[in-house]
Amino acid sequence: MIDIPEKQIRAVHDENTIRVYQAYSHAIADTALEEGRFVSPPFKMDRMTWIKPSFLWMMYRAGWGFKDAGQSRILAIDITRDGFAWALEHSCPSHPDPSMSKEDWARLKAASPVRIQWDPERDLHLQPLAHRSIQIGVHGDAVRRYVDDWIVRITDVTSLAKTIFSHVETGDLAKAEALLPAERPYVADAPKWTASQGTP
Repeated sequence: MIDIPEKQIRAVHDENTIRVYQAYSHAIADTALEEGRFVSPPFKMDRMTWIKPSFLWMMYRAGWGFKDAGQSRILAIDITRDGFAWALEHSCPSHPDPSMSKEDWARLKAASPVRIQWDPERDLHLQPLAHRSIQIGVHGDAVRRYVDDWIVRITDVTSLAKTIFSHVETGDLAKAEALLPAERPYVADAPKWTASQGTP
């Protein structure tokens, strides 16, 4: 059995890019695939957008693409490693440390265009595991950088998600697992990304 640290970034990555996932409506997904970037409108630049390196956490969040119309299309977005590193370096936790004052928390949030949250990783049945998966929320200047500078390619993986789900439904977990993206540990040079933990 592999001993996985409680907090570890795991992703599909190579020497140039790291893959994150998002789920969107048909309108946002279609324009993003056509242009190779998110287009506003229909994408909203003024809202925080959460990117997730974990495929199975994305499946949990979007219900394999069946949860609602706004999450019916699953997109794999390959972004530059430099962009990912910038996001980690300019982040703060999604929730304040209990020892922080309201004023200190407000200053930290104002200075940090990225939020970090750790939530339980999921198995093929979307049940929580003991280790956690990172979620990265970008807003303000970070959204502009994400859309304009970091994205290398966008791929529609909705069909893959639904094929894996069909194998899970029929109980063929071996086939389902064989189709999962090959996520492996990602080493980041930003120590503060370990500082935040999401809800159980």
